[in-house]
Amino acid sequence: MSRQVRVSLAFQSDKSLPEYAALATAAEAYGFDALSVFADLYFQPPLPALLAMAAATSRVALGPACLNPFLVHPVEIAGQVAALDEASGGRAYLGLARGAWLGDLGLGQAGGLRAVAEAAGVVAALLGGDVSGREGRHFRLPPGAALHRRPLRPSVPLLIGTWGPRLASVAGAIADEVKVGGSANPAIVPVVQSWADSGGAGVGRPPGSVGIVLGAVTVVGEDRRAARARARAEVAMYLDVVGALDPTFVLPPGLADRLGHELRSSGPAAAGALVPDEVLDRFAFAGGPADVAARAIEILRAGAARVEFGTPHGLTAAEGVELLGSRVLPAVREEFPAAT
Repeated sequence: MSRQVRVSLAFQSDKSLPEYAALATAAEAYGFDALSVFADLYFQPPLPALLAMAAATSRVALGPACLNPFLVHPVEIAGQVAALDEASGGRAYLGLARGAWLGDLGLGQAGGLRAVAEAAGVVAALLGGDVSGREGRHFRLPPGAALHRRPLRPSVPLLIGTWGPRLASVAGAIADEVKVGGSANPAIVPVVQSWADSGGAGVGRPPGSVGIVLGAVTVVGEDRRAARARARAEVAMYLDVVGALDPTFVLPPGLADRLGHELRSSGPAAAGALVPDEVLDRFAFAGGPADVAARAIEILRAGAARVEFGTPHGLTAAEGVELLGSRVLPAVREEFPAAT
């Protein structure tokens, strides 16, 4: 019997609320399981987009991927996820991560692993009505602290985003999913699963308790060459960061430096032209519908519990969602049925 998996879409928070509602309506009609909204620096916060999506849908799971406790205090995170869960009728999930590039804002991230774990604990206490208080190195709750409006559910699924073994191990003890953002590399799935399982073992969780999610830039189009060119330009803007994080793959010597130079001098399109096919296919879903479906299936065969197609989706957002929903998702479902 085929293993059940989930397939989701992730959106950047750079659209109007009506656009989010229309895209969410289409995605749910196609049969996607979940919708995520990024929480990247200098973009709109994800909650308004998620609330618009909640109002336009009735089935898909919804959540931010990911909030970080250095920018948003866990008390605020708890309130936001409680509001989203109520608005969606119990379909919210919470994504947490350490965040990146926060030094530019004068924010240190020392003890980031502990901060994420403590943040998850604060949120769990507030949603669950635990008023005993919490004392942490980064965050605390005084005894008696509680949300004034009772949450719809006492807990929501927790995703932790990371490329690293230590935070993945933390996730193995407390989370439902670990997401590797910016990867379409099947080889990393069993590695991250082993990291998560090591943390889960310490608290008595059986192997595989935490699902592995791979998500990355996605550009699917009928014009395969144009789609891959657009994906190269998108990948070039973050490859110097994530390329060094994948323990299963080594970038060609000097590529990161050449990309950085080309980005500064000529822009993303010129830099993207330097990205070889074998690199592109490890850090993005790119090409025609058959290409994207084949890569997603390969990732799921490697043991991932969910694959997430990220912005910009296609040469236009509407075309990308249409092709992902009408061509890519059915191909994946032929081998892997929808989760129940």
